[in-house]
Amino acid sequence: MKINIVHLYPDLLNLYGDNGNITAFAYRLRKRGIEADITQVQCGDRLDVSSADIVFIGGGSERELLTVADSLRPSAGELKAYAADGGVLLAVCGGYQLLGSHYVSGGNKIGGLGILDICADEAPERFIGNIVCECETIGTTLTGFENHSGKMNIGSLTPLAKVISGSGNDGTSGYEGVIHQNVIGTWLHGPLLPKNPELTDYILAKAIERKYGKSELAPLDDTAEMLAHDYAVKMFS
Repeated sequence: MKINIVHLYPDLLNLYGDNGNITAFAYRLRKRGIEADITQVQCGDRLDVSSADIVFIGGGSERELLTVADSLRPSAGELKAYAADGGVLLAVCGGYQLLGSHYVSGGNKIGGLGILDICADEAPERFIGNIVCECETIGTTLTGFENHSGKMNIGSLTPLAKVISGSGNDGTSGYEGVIHQNVIGTWLHGPLLPKNPELTDYILAKAIERKYGKSELAPLDDTAEMLAHDYAVKMFS
């Protein structure tokens, strides 16, 4: 069994250690005897998600995100078709902004990839700090770090989680992130997945199910991961 992970622009989109999310995917697959094949896509490379099981987009500075947006826009149709076909995609912070029709930065409206019917306007001040939220879909708390000036409008789509402490999508709605089919967008850095193993396994299970049919993931010893998770929840709730 093998899961193909496509990692978009790891050299540019690695704010707050987002590449650690790929490490978490690979670790939890290999501990279960499942091969993790990781393809890194850099600026200028041709994007091919025809054999992808998971696509990951991390976060970066505004300048780096603009470079990535310009580079990815010609492949927007391919990514949108992948997502519509049930493809698993995780987008963090800047990558979250790229999922929508547009985002606003420095007063400029920048076109996104149009994968989801969402958009991010610009807040008058940044939302910065640790965040804890409750994810009903998975039945667990999520924790991470947010640092964004985007106010995400997810319209009628389902939020990923309900904010316990922190700002979340826009500082006022009380919700964080978005989940639609097998696409997840979130502001949470940290990196996100090492401290939230249940979310990691949820995403992996969706990828395995899409490729091989429904399959139960063997449990792992998550003592260390849950110590980090529970400490963050206790500290920042």
